Amino acid sequence: MISDAVKHRATVTLTSDTQLKVEREFDAPQHLVYRAFTTPELIKRWWSAKRGTVTSAYVDLRVGGSWRWVMRADRGFEVAFHGEYREIVPNERLVYTEVFEGMPDAAALVTATFTEADERTILTLVIDHTSKANRDGALKSGMEAGMQDAFDLIDEVLRSLQRT
Repeated sequence: MISDAVKHRATVTLTSDTQLKVEREFDAPQHLVYRAFTTPELIKRWWSAKRGTVTSAYVDLRVGGSWRWVMRADRGFEVAFHGEYREIVPNERLVYTEVFEGMPDAAALVTATFTEADERTILTLVIDHTSKANRDGALKSGMEAGMQDAFDLIDEVLRSLQRT
């Protein structure tokens, strides 16, 4: 079980002109990390990254199924993302499209891999953008800071799941 003192940071690596890779370790088994990423009531607990309130987390977890997450930001505006699941290997891998509704022409393809070793899970996100400008725009948007905070909230979710 994760202690409150343990803090992991995600690493972000630019792997090509259009791609970036994010890796983050969680002190929980992969099935729980996967569950946190695919269960609407759990997504609502972490996706805001303490920057607002998640008002909707829809997940149709099947190949060809869609997802849409919406947040009302503390500063009063709405942030929404949606996409479609392309590949699903339960507890191990998700491949899905991701569209920020504020920039609908900047869709990305995300491959999420959940790898367990010794009751710990490495989450690897490979995010393929359609252009270098879109990749750089995502980075400049504050994505990394928000992601770090969201991952810290996932740690809280995982602690609560491990207690039950």
